[in-house]
Amino acid sequence: MKLPRRRFLHPVAGAVVLPAASRIARAQAYPSRPVSLVAGFAPGGGVDITARLIGQWLSERLGQQFVIENRPGASSNIATETVVRARADGYTLLLIGSFNTINTTLYDKLNFNFIRDIAPIASVMRYPYVMVVNPLLPTRSVPEFIAYAKANPGKLNMASPGTGTGDHIAGELFKMMTGLDMVDVTYRGIALALTDLLGGQVQVSFPSILSSIQYIRAGQLRALAVVTATRSDALPDIPAMAEFVPGYEASSWYGVGAPKATPAEIIDKLNKEINASLADPKNKARLANLGGDALALSPADFSKLIADETKKWGKLIRTLNIKAE
Repeated sequence: MKLPRRRFLHPVAGAVVLPAASRIARAQAYPSRPVSLVAGFAPGGGVDITARLIGQWLSERLGQQFVIENRPGASSNIATETVVRARADGYTLLLIGSFNTINTTLYDKLNFNFIRDIAPIASVMRYPYVMVVNPLLPTRSVPEFIAYAKANPGKLNMASPGTGTGDHIAGELFKMMTGLDMVDVTYRGIALALTDLLGGQVQVSFPSILSSIQYIRAGQLRALAVVTATRSDALPDIPAMAEFVPGYEASSWYGVGAPKATPAEIIDKLNKEINASLADPKNKARLANLGGDALALSPADFSKLIADETKKWGKLIRTLNIKAE
């Protein structure tokens, strides 16, 4: 028996529409309970501060609590693996950053592939590293520092919060591009590194602007350059490193990711809400006070940024043969 074409197509069309309607309803209902935002570093640092800002924004906009869960260890690898293994339902998110793109090459064996296993949701902010020295060091500019270091090879100590951290990589890039011989001194965290820099036990460091801006503003540390291609609005009087070392650029960023199979509707909803928060002048001012610039991207553009950064830092790590401790 030949069925009328109209009668045949009607249920097929319904089969297509129903799943789409279900996806839309799921996105509209999200979130219906508290959401966990996992941060891979201890409370008090830049990652934790940023995560709590994002959690506050999303809680206010979406009417559910976004709970910050600190899981420090292995430069955020422990936190990343936790989220990779979580249900892809939008209720477990990850505070991601440039450290994730560095770890991809720095660590030989990881139980996950960051680019494959984490879905980028939204970028939040970009911030520079800063070249800072103890004020007792007789150098007031990058050229003076380079001349002093070349006159005293192997006598200057460069502090970082660990091998392969963004601070360490920024310093190594500076050493490579200037041909300087400085001794690496690594610490278990940026707070300890800056404590010794303030005390004069080490002479130079390349911390993030988030970690160091209060010491710079108080005159406790001398900033020689922001480690970027252009000057920072947070420290407009401090020159950019590229003014003295052409081609040098080492900034960092934070954003939010989720397990790879998280529904696209939920990712798009979170991206929309985060970008709307970033457009708020009060939130922009808060980020600027921390030393960062709002960075609003689509999931696709954020994915490209991650791929480009992974390639850039991977090349440097392989060239210098840097290995995780």
